Amino acid sequence: MTQKRPSKREPRSISYDAQPIELPKPALKSSRSLARVLQLRRTIREISDKKLPLQVLSDLLWAACGVNRERGPFGIPGRTAASASNSQEIDVYVALQEGTYLYDPVHNRLVPAVAGDLRSLAIGRGQGSSGAKAPVRLIYVADIDKLANTAGYQEPGLRDPDVQRAYYFVDTGLIAANVYLFAASVGLAAWFHNCDRSGLSAKLNLRDDQRLLFGQTIGYPMKKRQGGTP
Repeated sequence: MTQKRPSKREPRSISYDAQPIELPKPALKSSRSLARVLQLRRTIREISDKKLPLQVLSDLLWAACGVNRERGPFGIPGRTAASASNSQEIDVYVALQEGTYLYDPVHNRLVPAVAGDLRSLAIGRGQGSSGAKAPVRLIYVADIDKLANTAGYQEPGLRDPDVQRAYYFVDTGLIAANVYLFAASVGLAAWFHNCDRSGLSAKLNLRDDQRLLFGQTIGYPMKKRQGGTP
């Protein structure tokens, strides 16, 4: 089979034999006010293995960094999370039991990246077994090319490695915060954490101008056992 040659910005590891997962249209609903959601926001590490419905996964990813307006700054579709000069340089990979996908916010779908279960690598070594079987782990990857060649302001700092680092760390935090707030709004558990950068980078076959940053685990909270028995 003849394979399409990936462009500079495409993950080199995409399997062109697999089919994208078309996500349902986001339909966020919450009976909780923003004030209540902020009160409930917290890290929960005890997460069950119960799978998220596709609608919930779609809502989660849209809340993280989905398209919330067709025309944002510099004529680019706007996102729910801000980024430096609207570079949108943070790519979100979604590690599921059946494989790892790249979230495509513009087309609201998951693009196959790597076959197999990479969830165990999407968390830092020594961070314990809590949430080990959680259904979803998000993986945050910075694409330096998007920063250096943004369609937005041509700020000199966007080509400076130290400035780039500051920007992509902040931009990742903005996405992770959206995930935390979404989780609190619908009763999910969320945990932002480190990841096995060397092992996971090799599996994802990232380009030299991509940086693997952090992971975030999401799922349903583990139910507490009755009777006080641990």
